[in-house]
Amino acid sequence: MKLLENKVVLLTGGSRGIGAAVAREMAAQGADVAFTYLSSAEKAEAIREELSAHGGKVRAYRSDASSFEDAAGLVKEVLEEFGRIDVLVNNAGITRDNLMLRMSEEQWDEVIRVNLKSVFNLTKHCLRPMLKNRGGSIINLSSVVGMFGNAGQANYAASKAGIIGFTKSIAKEVGSRSIRCNAIAPGFIETEMTGELDEKTKEAYFANIPMKRFGTAKEVAELCVFLGSDMSTYITGQVISICGGLNT
Repeated sequence: MKLLENKVVLLTGGSRGIGAAVAREMAAQGADVAFTYLSSAEKAEAIREELSAHGGKVRAYRSDASSFEDAAGLVKEVLEEFGRIDVLVNNAGITRDNLMLRMSEEQWDEVIRVNLKSVFNLTKHCLRPMLKNRGGSIINLSSVVGMFGNAGQANYAASKAGIIGFTKSIAKEVGSRSIRCNAIAPGFIETEMTGELDEKTKEAYFANIPMKRFGTAKEVAELCVFLGSDMSTYITGQVISICGGLNT
């Protein structure tokens, strides 16, 4: 039996990067997957077709996770289509980096709204059906930057630190109902952006990473699978760094 067989997963930001990797791993482990995208409809459809090859139900929804109304409508549609939500992965996120002296109010508000308010929105609307089902797993994508900060990323760090506090609070609120809530804090993960770095720049980053490499989106996705599965039923309120030892 696959780790997520007979489970329904709702994932935000599933059309690229870590989100797409999570969608792939969860579908491969037997889950029915509902994922959101905001603009890249063609890419989302390609991923939907790819995931459908695993035999489970897969749907892509155009939805803005930072909108309370969109989140409510999304959860309603997913429940109508899939019947339940067992695992929620809050992955939607953006960066708008700038030094504080140059950071605009718009840059601050946009990052907090997309990265942090979206976690509130989806969790708020998924909790009631999870309570009705007497169980569930909520997985929030934070960052090691939310744990130790980073120059030029005060807005991003604040949003990711907020996710950590939110995660611990929700774990305490609903743990008695067999609903788990954990956060994952990735470090440097291979992306299109890191692929453009020259070797000298990479070596400078590696100097601070005990494992001397970047992580992969697949490695983050595999941790999501574990936290969504019944192998983690006594783990809640935790922040798990996946950073090659950067946060040691």
